[in-house]
Amino acid sequence: MSRNMRSKKVQIRGVGDVLLERSNRAKHMSLSIRPFRGARVAVPRGVSFAAAENFAHSKTSWIKKHLEKMTFIEKQAEVLKESHPMDEGDARKNLVERLDELCKRNGFKYNRVFVKNQKTRWGSCSDKNNINLNVNLVQLSDELIDYVILHELVHTRIKDHSNRFWEELSKFVEDPKSVDKKLREYTLG
Repeated sequence: MSRNMRSKKVQIRGVGDVLLERSNRAKHMSLSIRPFRGARVAVPRGVSFAAAENFAHSKTSWIKKHLEKMTFIEKQAEVLKESHPMDEGDARKNLVERLDELCKRNGFKYNRVFVKNQKTRWGSCSDKNNINLNVNLVQLSDELIDYVILHELVHTRIKDHSNRFWEELSKFVEDPKSVDKKLREYTLG
């Protein structure tokens, strides 16, 4: 087994595959479950995959419980996709119109906007205040669409996720951290 191995899948009885993945940002082992991706253990540097596997085994009942919730969310997402096929041209137009509406209403300015089919992000803001939005946003609720757009617009003023950023965002979104948590229930790709 390579010392530089980034990830490893292990089988846990009654659960299935669990991904053990090396993370430079993790300070402690943590477990997450995402729709269409399953269970993942973030493994900090200096922690062995054997220790991560033992950790995953110790959390079997938690994983089972949350995988059931994820299965429900996955089924909802599939039904939504089938019942609301997306026209990318309309999606782009609607997102840009909403961005401009929120800018005008809240006094924001941005440089350029790009609407793309991104695999890892719902949105981003560059150093030059270019806004990138994921075309798949249109499949989410209006609350989550507005949250992503306003989140990126606040980044035109504050480039990090400091307390100052969250305080500024809370002027436009009620309880932004709880809305952010809702957004994390949805996955890309």
